[in-house]
Amino acid sequence: MSKKIAVFLADGFEEIEGLTVVDMCRRAGIEVTTVSIKDTLDIMSSHQIPLKADRLFENVNFDEMDMLVLPGGGLGTENLEKCDKLKEVLIKAAGEGKNLAAICAAPRVLGQLGLLKGRKACCYPGNEEKLLGAEVIMDKGAVKDGPFVTGRGMGTSVEFAAAIIEQVLGKEKSEEILRQIQYIF
Repeated sequence: MSKKIAVFLADGFEEIEGLTVVDMCRRAGIEVTTVSIKDTLDIMSSHQIPLKADRLFENVNFDEMDMLVLPGGGLGTENLEKCDKLKEVLIKAAGEGKNLAAICAAPRVLGQLGLLKGRKACCYPGNEEKLLGAEVIMDKGAVKDGPFVTGRGMGTSVEFAAAIIEQVLGKEKSEEILRQIQYIF
């Protein structure tokens, strides 16, 4: 059975952080659904690139997902933080031990919900205090701890996506994709 992840898109999301995950995970054979947290599929990225999400939030069964992913970006993260229905899904997923991932400023969404308490995590510098109860690690591009994967920012997007693939499909598949894209060989 195919593994499935949802990547949440909000206006102002950092396109490299979101689309690198989509690209690399699809290369790995993971079924990726981009999910608009708005009432339209149309999303405007942080650098004014218009995109169309695959599905509206209301039309996704999150129980079927193996991982939920939050791309960062300042405005994108603010919009994620304002979305109560998303926060409810994240809390439920965490309670069920589901894999959750966030990069750049977006780990603060998980942190402010108390989901990173007692976990190692990283984020974009300046957001550390919002990772409530987490052990903040800032010398790695991506940090895995239990069901959580966090990343520092746009420049670590490949490392973050590789960590997601490793979490869902294993280290061998992650390294295969990294070789395929000429990140390591």
